[in-house]
Amino acid sequence: MKLLRRITVSALIVLFISTGLCFGQDTVRQTLTTGVEYAAQGKFKEAKVEFEKALKVDPFYESARSLKLIEEVNEGKIKTNAAIRYFKGVGYCFKGQHDQAIADFTKAIEIDPRFAMAYYNRGNAYGRKGHYDQAISDFTKAIEIDSRFAMPYFGRGYAYGCKGQHDQAISDYTKAIEIDPELAMAYYNRGLTYGSKGQHDKAISDYNKAIEINPRYAEAYSNRGNAYGRKGHYDKAISDCNKAIEINPRFAMAYYNRGNAYGEKGQHDKAISDYNKAIEINPRYAEAHSNRGVAYDAKGNMKKACSDWKRACELGECGNWSMLNRIRCLGK
Repeated sequence: MKLLRRITVSALIVLFISTGLCFGQDTVRQTLTTGVEYAAQGKFKEAKVEFEKALKVDPFYESARSLKLIEEVNEGKIKTNAAIRYFKGVGYCFKGQHDQAIADFTKAIEIDPRFAMAYYNRGNAYGRKGHYDQAISDFTKAIEIDSRFAMPYFGRGYAYGCKGQHDQAISDYTKAIEIDPELAMAYYNRGLTYGSKGQHDKAISDYNKAIEINPRYAEAYSNRGNAYGRKGHYDKAISDCNKAIEINPRFAMAYYNRGNAYGEKGQHDKAISDYNKAIEINPRYAEAHSNRGVAYDAKGNMKKACSDWKRACELGECGNWSMLNRIRCLGK
């Protein structure tokens, strides 16, 4: 049977990860939302107070960029009306209303054509809609305006990765790291991209650096575990997934990756337990259903294996719901 492996893509599937204000972490979201609402009304003093609170809670978040933007407004480097439009766009990003966000970022750019942050976050919004060429165009424009702004390189790397242009993605992540050596998510995403190319040692090195910068980076632990698993280092994989789960007990991918490692070690009951937890957290987790089926099959429970493979295929993962397995399942 085929044991499926997947990586967590804080940036190749799920996010433009928490890269600009569009993608905030839950622990600081309310404070940031309040700050954005103030800024969208032109109340920059009140907004600054909220962004400073957010920065104290999570120093790895992009609150600092918002504070810098307010400073630039106060110094006359960014036009006030453009900043107000920009923060209105950010507010729409928080709500997942990306078309409205794009409209406001566009208005901000019309008011202030040298507004790099507006291009950057419009690129993020385009990326969330899957419009990667438009995203790349906006990130490139932001870079032209401010070549020392790391985040557009990061965003463009993500967009290239989504288009399967992994070498270009690695080049952009590397540039982002050159500009900002403390940008943990750039190391993380570059690690993901190396993993996609089968370069697991390079991936592990990048996850190591991301964890060094941010020891609470659950995704980096989980995907380092996945990389160790690819190299056959299953105990190291399990250890990393344990750490990811300790940081975030609701992290379905970490349970899934740990289940894979247990499965490779022949510990099928433990694998099933982890797949159960991953499915409890995310009932539509197709790969977890499929791999739980593999574990049931290894234990000789074809009835449950067939049920899981069928469900996985209904959810879009049909790798183990092959004709051969369907024939085997007919006999059960």
